[in-house]
This record gives sequence, C-alpha cells and structure tokens, in this order.
Amino acid sequence: MKKVLVTGADGFIGSHLTESLLEKGYEVKAFALYNSFNTWGWLDTLPKEKLKEIEVFTGDIRDPNGVRTAMEHVDAVFHLAALIAIPFSYHSPDSYVDTNIKGTLNVLQAARQLETERVLVTSTSEVYGTAVYVPIDEKHPYQGQSPYSATKIGADRLAESFYRSFNLPVSIVRPFNTFGPRQSARAVIPTIISQLLAGKEEIRLGSLTPTRDFNYVKDTAAGFIAIAESDKTIGEEINIATQQEISIGDLANEIISQINPDAKIVCDEQRLRPEKSEVNRLLGSNEKIRRLTDWQQKYTFADGIRETIVWMRENLGAYKTDIYNV
Repeated sequence: MKKVLVTGADGFIGSHLTESLLEKGYEVKAFALYNSFNTWGWLDTLPKEKLKEIEVFTGDIRDPNGVRTAMEHVDAVFHLAALIAIPFSYHSPDSYVDTNIKGTLNVLQAARQLETERVLVTSTSEVYGTAVYVPIDEKHPYQGQSPYSATKIGADRLAESFYRSFNLPVSIVRPFNTFGPRQSARAVIPTIISQLLAGKEEIRLGSLTPTRDFNYVKDTAAGFIAIAESDKTIGEEINIATQQEISIGDLANEIISQINPDAKIVCDEQRLRPEKSEVNRLLGSNEKIRRLTDWQQKYTFADGIRETIVWMRENLGAYKTDIYNV
C-alpha cells in the first residue's frame, strides 16, 4: 500500500490517523465533510507543512458518486466517517442510518468496483452492549442498546457480507473508548476537563458507575495501521483495547485531583441514558490484535490524560463549556 484514503479525516480519530500515516510515509488523501465555510475540521489545526502533504477531498459519505470518486487510485481506504454521539441518535436515528449504514455501503460498493486492495471499516465497542462476560473478545454477542450502536452493528455486518460474498479484503476495526486531544465535548473525558479548566466548581455528569476501557488516540491510530499492514487480519473483526477498565466516577475524581481538587461532581439528569440503553461495563480483550499484528499499547492511561489536559488547556476556546454537548 502506498496511497490511502481516510474518510472522516476531519474528525478526532481520523485526524490523528492521518498524521500517523504521514509519519509512516504513506501518501494520504483525506475525505472531509463538505461545508460552505470550506473548513476541514481538525485538519485545519495541523501545521501548514503537514497539511501541504495531504490531498484533501471534500464530499459527503452519504453520496455514492462522491465516495467512488474519492476512492479512485488509492490502494486502501480507512473508513472512519460516521455519526457517533449516542444522545443525538435518540432523536435523529434516520441520520445515523443514512450516514453509518448507507455511508459504509457506499464505501464497500466502490471498493468492490475499483478492486481496492484493503478496506478497513471502523466499528465501536458499543456494538457489544453491556458485557455478558469479560474481557470482551470478538466472539461476544452484539446488542444494540442505542440507535447509534444498532447502525454500527448493521455496518459491520454489511462489511462482513462483502467479504464473504465478494471476497472483498475487509477488516473490521473495533476501537474501545478512545480519548485524547481534539476529542469533542460530547465524550466524557473532555467534558470533565473542559468544565474544570473553565473554572467550574460543580462538574455535571451522568451515571458514574459504568466502566470503560480507555485507549489513548495515538495507540488507536497505531492499531489501525497495524491491522492494515497485516494480511492475517483480512476478513477479521479486531478489538483495539487496553484490557483495563475504570469507572466514570473514578475517572472524574482522578481528573479533578489533577486540576481542581475542590470541585464536586453533580448528577445531571439530562445526561443520563435511558436505563436499558446504558452500557454498564466495557472491558475489551486485546488478545487477537496482539496475535495477528505487532501492535502494543505505548501510552499509559495517566500519560494520555496528562497530554489531553495540556492540549485542552491551550485550546479551551474550541469548547462550549456552558451547555450539554450531545
């Protein structure tokens, strides 16, 4: 593989993956969502010398013609473009079907027509729902506990069908809870950090008891590349997990201790998921990715939190700290 396309390159994980691919010597085309402001999301924050190395294609993942055009003359596609916020999926599920399922179908159809060498479809640990057993391996049952997770299950199964029906060289990449610089405030870690850095004494959160398996974004990006560079991963779905868990309450207290030990946690009812929708435990197995690739976690949780706080302190203006970001 020499030239690759990253859909969703303007987003959180996508922008980090784009940088990591450049550092490894790949020629990168970045698919960013078209808008009339001609903004390229987080790509706009990259150093100018890096941005000059990237071919930016603006379009919409829901448009099959644009997707096919973007995928011409690339060896591989890393498909990350998606709608991801769970609360927003409660009242706008149609948009999740159009983006996450139909958008993935557009990528798969184009890859089949263009005979793309590798296709990596991004999944999510949310497809598993609350853990039936831990650590959660790739054989764990699926449970759509939100419209978001249901559409990601649908996209994954479409990807599997193209591998089985048409021998398309697909890999399903399943990151657990990624965090780090550039993550939106709809996620819990930047929610906590941004409120603290804004000087708030009461940190508003939803449920504090669920546990998550948090992976620093640079390790997640490295996982994508390791999966793409291994022939053993074709036709497989693979977790990117640390195999460690922490509760939201313990996480919040750790960040509070680093920034403002006097702050208190307040339960905000509008941030609570419906009872049957809340995923109470996520703890992933990384046995498969370690067996099929050379990937290893390089950043500890503490390292990642430290880097995230430093970055957010310098970029707090990018966050709306006075509202609930869905």
